[in-house]
Amino acid sequence: MAENIDATDWSILTELQRDGRIPLTELGRRVSLSASATTERVKRLETAGVITGYRAEVDLVKAGFPILAVVRLKYPGSQHQPLHRLLDERHEFLECLRTTGDDCYVLKATATSMAHLEQLIDELAQFGSTTTNLVYSQPLPYRGPQAPS
Repeated sequence: MAENIDATDWSILTELQRDGRIPLTELGRRVSLSASATTERVKRLETAGVITGYRAEVDLVKAGFPILAVVRLKYPGSQHQPLHRLLDERHEFLECLRTTGDDCYVLKATATSMAHLEQLIDELAQFGSTTTNLVYSQPLPYRGPQAPS
C-alpha cells in the first residue's frame, strides 16, 4: 500500500494524527476534497491497514501516573508468551518494542509511585535482567510518520 499513498493521503494522515476526531467535512476542507471523497479515502486507508485506530492522548500526571520510565529487558529465554501475558495484564506498560542488540525488549512504563514502579520492575525481573531509566521530560512527543521527503 505504501506505493499507493499519494500526497493527498499523506495530508489526510497528517491531519488525522493531529486530531483524530476532526469531522470529515472539515478534514475535506483542509485537504481540498469533498466530504464524500475524503470519506472514501479514509475508509480505503483504514481497510488497507494504514490507519490502525483512533485513540485519546492522556496526560499521565493528571491521570494519576506521575512516573514514566523506559525499561530495557535482556530476555535469555526462547518462550516469550509468559512475558507477553504479563504485558497484556499490566496496563502500566504503555509500549513494548522487541529490539536487536544486548536488550531484547524496550518498554515504556508508567507508575503511581516509586514503590509501584519497583513492583513492576520486580515482575519483569523474573524474565531477565532489567535496566530502568526515569523520564524527566518528553521534548518530542509521539507525532506519527510524515510523508517521505
